[in-house]
Amino acid sequence: MPDAPTPTELHAILQRPLADLPDPLPIVPPTRPRGRPPADITVRPPGSKSLTNRALLLAALADGVTTLRRPLLEADDAERMLAAIETLGAKVERIPSSEPRASARAVPDDAPDLRITGVAGRWPVPPEGVTIDVAGAGTAARFLAAASLLATGPVTITGNARMKQRPIAELADALRSVGATVEHLESPDCPPVRITPPPGNIPTTAAVALGNTQSSQFISALLLVGGFLPSGLALRLALPITSESYVRMTLDLLASLECPARSAADLSVIQVSHAPRAFDLEIEPDASGATYFWAAGALLRDATVRVDGLAGESLQGDARFIDELERMGATIATRGTIVTCRAPDGLRSTMTSLHDMPDAAMTLAVCASFAPGTSIFRGVRTLRVKETDRIAALVNELAKVAVTVEPDLMGDPDAISITPPPRGIDVSQDAPRVEFDTYDDHRMAMSLALLGLRRPNVWIRDPACVAKTYPGYWQDLARLYE
Repeated sequence: MPDAPTPTELHAILQRPLADLPDPLPIVPPTRPRGRPPADITVRPPGSKSLTNRALLLAALADGVTTLRRPLLEADDAERMLAAIETLGAKVERIPSSEPRASARAVPDDAPDLRITGVAGRWPVPPEGVTIDVAGAGTAARFLAAASLLATGPVTITGNARMKQRPIAELADALRSVGATVEHLESPDCPPVRITPPPGNIPTTAAVALGNTQSSQFISALLLVGGFLPSGLALRLALPITSESYVRMTLDLLASLECPARSAADLSVIQVSHAPRAFDLEIEPDASGATYFWAAGALLRDATVRVDGLAGESLQGDARFIDELERMGATIATRGTIVTCRAPDGLRSTMTSLHDMPDAAMTLAVCASFAPGTSIFRGVRTLRVKETDRIAALVNELAKVAVTVEPDLMGDPDAISITPPPRGIDVSQDAPRVEFDTYDDHRMAMSLALLGLRRPNVWIRDPACVAKTYPGYWQDLARLYE
């Protein structure tokens, strides 16, 4: 086995293209020579996947030409969505960015914006139908399934092996309730599915009732397409709403495009009646991607880590991750568009609900692994049906550094606890080699890599899986080693 590289050597390794990275990829603490100032970096993550995919769908369905600025590009999830809307009839052009971009940011200086010509509310699908392969892009699968109500022919949604295990039955039942024909082509309740819209794209009802869904994306999918239906769409939702912050993100985006929904304060009833016209929108940086760098700031006592673009009001629930770090003792400061996180002398354990930011659970679990005592997270049940079973993955991987993750805490499938070893994780120079499996899950890879910022001899398997949402992640992490 090769020896772990020095920090200087790792800096060079992390800047390689994804295809050229070693597998497993070593991560070492970013120690600095005596007399060299501590790391002081500012990063801007790529555009939000959640907002990019919502905006892509709305732009593709709108009447006219939309411009999206700073969207997520080159990432697998976004490219799958772009390919899908082109297959369904929208026209997509990559155009030069309209504004300068600092080289320190994750978005390259020459990264393009998008110009999208929409289909005015109807996908021109031939009678024999079309098939869309979303690979592992769960957001695309759910959004496109609902948008199939607006096609002129049947649409088949399929994906990779993991996608064929991810639930879609609740959305399928909702589509059937408004007159669509939904056929499961392999296993019940999961993709691939073939969706035939109701005759004339006229739903048999303009109201849908949903229980406590496994994913908030089912709700957002219906809200995004509802305004394009002849009589709009009303949703009656059981409380509490799964990952409510993502539903509010959808509603806030619609409101910003001048087609606000009417809703009860608790969102138990929501009615969408208007579809957006073509629009011009800048996409926020991805707040889930920002959590890794804020966490790095909380873990590294001799570094200053800043994230640009998420100060102030954000549409993304994960932007509140800094509040969780502050509760654990980190120092948070905001100046202009930049939020800075600095480490305390020691992190504190925490008890919190991640109901509104489940994608940040793995990042916070790594931070809790360095906080004495037991941390308890609630609001995590949706982690079971992500790119992998992330709760099982945390149990398996954190055990490799003697951290105990207890799932289904006290019989509650929505709660877990994280307890580091009594004397803390071994961070000595002779700590034994640990190789973390990542389960073809981008968020597992990015979060587990943070352990290597404090613990020597950490290796990350399949590092290229970050291409799903953050292909420049390792290059940005390299800046800690400059």
